[in-house]
Amino acid sequence: MLKRKKFWKRVGYVFGAILLLLIIGAIYLVQVSKVDPPKVADTSSLQLQRIHHGDGFYTLKNSWFRHSKSGLYELYVEGDPFERGIINGKLTAELVVRQEDHFAEQIEKMIPSKFKRGFLKYLIGWFNRNLDKNVTEEYKEEIYGVSESASTTYQYLGSNYQRILNYHAAHDIGHAVQNLAMVGCTSFGTWGAMSQDSTMIIGRNFDFYVGDKFAEDKIVAFFNPAKGHRFMTVTWGGFTGAVSGMNDQGVSVTINAAKSSLPTGSATPVSLVTKEILQYAKNISEAIAIAKSRTMFVSESFLVASAVDNKAVIIEKTPDDLDVYDPKKEFIVCTNHFQSNTLGKTKMNVQQENESASSYRYKRMMQLLDANGKNTVQKTINILRDRRGLNNADIGMGNEKAINQLIAHHSIVFEPKKLLVWVSTSPWQLGEYVAYDLNKVFDLKGMKENKEIADSSLSIPADTFLLTTGYKNFVLFHSMKQRILDGKEINADSLVASNPGFYNAYVLAGDYLYKKKKYKEALQYYQAALTKVIAT
Repeated sequence: MLKRKKFWKRVGYVFGAILLLLIIGAIYLVQVSKVDPPKVADTSSLQLQRIHHGDGFYTLKNSWFRHSKSGLYELYVEGDPFERGIINGKLTAELVVRQEDHFAEQIEKMIPSKFKRGFLKYLIGWFNRNLDKNVTEEYKEEIYGVSESASTTYQYLGSNYQRILNYHAAHDIGHAVQNLAMVGCTSFGTWGAMSQDSTMIIGRNFDFYVGDKFAEDKIVAFFNPAKGHRFMTVTWGGFTGAVSGMNDQGVSVTINAAKSSLPTGSATPVSLVTKEILQYAKNISEAIAIAKSRTMFVSESFLVASAVDNKAVIIEKTPDDLDVYDPKKEFIVCTNHFQSNTLGKTKMNVQQENESASSYRYKRMMQLLDANGKNTVQKTINILRDRRGLNNADIGMGNEKAINQLIAHHSIVFEPKKLLVWVSTSPWQLGEYVAYDLNKVFDLKGMKENKEIADSSLSIPADTFLLTTGYKNFVLFHSMKQRILDGKEINADSLVASNPGFYNAYVLAGDYLYKKKKYKEALQYYQAALTKVIAT
């Protein structure tokens, strides 16, 4: 008994020492991670006010913001960096606030413990302590401008500027910390003999998932910066970076996360490197030069297509190295592993190929391209909507091994030579794909009346899967999965019956019953899960 008391006394001392270190560390981190906004010479744009013309249509100088009948928001912004940010924030103010609310709500669901969230706050504060030193003055000013419209609710997490700046590294942190499935994307392209009219076609699914609400308010944004090229991106409130986009030179960029080791500090967020390429590159060689000039703290693949070069390549970049994968063919496929001669052979990349869903999706893409014939925009969208596994196997709805994982924030298709772009509408990539002609949009040079800017003659209809029992079953599965996350009761048999081909349905049912100490029933579900196609 005496030894036991001494043991627990020693444990108490150790725990107390750790707690003290954490407290000291927390105080230190608050000081270290404090980021002051950039000094802006002309702040007169702070006085600008938007004009509401009714029906969700706003203007501010030549810039404008509207809610399309498609459900997508549309934004046009021009000007110098700080003014651009101010106008962006003021026009989309409600979305800036709402998006942060959704993000915070999802974090609370993912990490219910207030103590752990507090620890995470300081961890990210330390991790991002030098973030501002790796962002150009132009983009810091733009982010600062947008942050002026952010909510004051989350000041305890940091100033508006500090929070909005940190959110630009969310994609990087998400896959660096745990290589999460929430950033498992697929992209591909065809041109020349592989396309029906020889025109280059690029398609991608952006499978970044931070809860359903996070993807509700997608913005198709058109930027006309004072310096550089005009470009478009698909974005969300408060986010000035780019994950999918094309500029008026016919350069398109999409990003795919690759396996990364845990970094020790921040560098330039991937989304800002992507944006810089869109704003300042007119061809592939200029895109490579920009990527080389920036240090990143995670590994990423940039699929860059160029109308001038009439081809696409993948810029593969790690915190230490850069290589370019040129397929030397008239098609290209990118999932979540490297393919170049150097980075493709690294130990970490080989592990990624062997242990993740990336190689499986790559092989499925090759099967679909082989069966595709000469590619078209419609065929590209059909591939992006594909839910099945190799050889058309039923691997369950939502499997990470599928091209369409039914979690996409957005899906997008580009025709760089024609400056045409198609953007998916909800749900995921199953709704209508809305078409935009960049020449026509930028020729508007400001808009004073509320009108549709999409080209309805080029739109691609919604997936007929939406009308099936299979879709209704997936919606049921999705809602029951959410009920589990919310700590509510479900019927385990109904959960599995709603998505019987998906291994994770059995895992979720097993976990649910395990927590209820129904071990025998849980074991049966776990054993059943092992008979299905497991993602990783």
